[in-house]
Amino acid sequence: MFIKALIAVRSGSLRLENKNLRPFAGSNLLQIKIEQLKRIKSLSGIIVNSNDDDMLNLAEKLGCEPVKREPYFASNTVSMSEVYEDMAKNFNSDYICYANVTNPLIKDITIENAIEEFKKNIDKYDSLNTAHLVKEFLFLDNKPINYELDKQPRSQDLPDISALNFAINILHRETMIKHKNVVSSKPQIYLIDDIEATDIDNPIDFSFSEFVYNINNKI
Repeated sequence: MFIKALIAVRSGSLRLENKNLRPFAGSNLLQIKIEQLKRIKSLSGIIVNSNDDDMLNLAEKLGCEPVKREPYFASNTVSMSEVYEDMAKNFNSDYICYANVTNPLIKDITIENAIEEFKKNIDKYDSLNTAHLVKEFLFLDNKPINYELDKQPRSQDLPDISALNFAINILHRETMIKHKNVVSSKPQIYLIDDIEATDIDNPIDFSFSEFVYNINNKI
C-alpha cells in the first residue's frame, strides 16, 4: 500500500495572519510539518497543495510535490467540502494521509502508529481520524447534554465524547472524493492526548504550541 501525505496550506488566514510561514521555534509551521513527514518511513511522498507561491516554492525546495490550488478553492467563502473534493482530485496516489501544519505537537511515533492501525483495520473502516476526549460540562440551548444537573459526576467520569482535531486523517483518494471530506461514513476514531491534539487557531494557541514544541525539542 502506497500512502502519500497531503499538506493543505493557503494564504489569507483570518484568525492568525500568515500563520503557516510566520516564525515558529526557529522555523515555521509548514517547514516543521514537511520535515516531520519526511521522517515517517510509511509514507511514499509528500504533496503540498496551496494557492500561495511562497509556500509552494518552500515545499519544492524541501523535496515535496507542489500542487497549485485555484483561487476559488482558497477563498474564505468556499465550503471545505468543495476544497476536500478538489484536493483529492488533484492528488496522484491512491491513499492520502492528510496532515495539518497547525498540529505541530503530534509525535512521529503517533503518526507511524496511526498509519499501521489504518492498514490493520482497512477491512472494517474507510478512514482513520485523530481525535481527543472532551471531558467538559457541555450545554446546548441552556441545557446540559452530557450529564444531568441533579446527578453531576466528576469531570473524569463524564461520557467519552471525542472531538476531531484533524492532526492526521488517512483514507483512500476515492473515499475523499465520494464524501467530500477526510472523514468517511465508517471512520475509525483514533484517540491522541490533549497536548498532541493542540490545533493552532489563534495567537494564544500559537504561543502555547511554540513553548511546548521548544521544550519537547530540547528533551
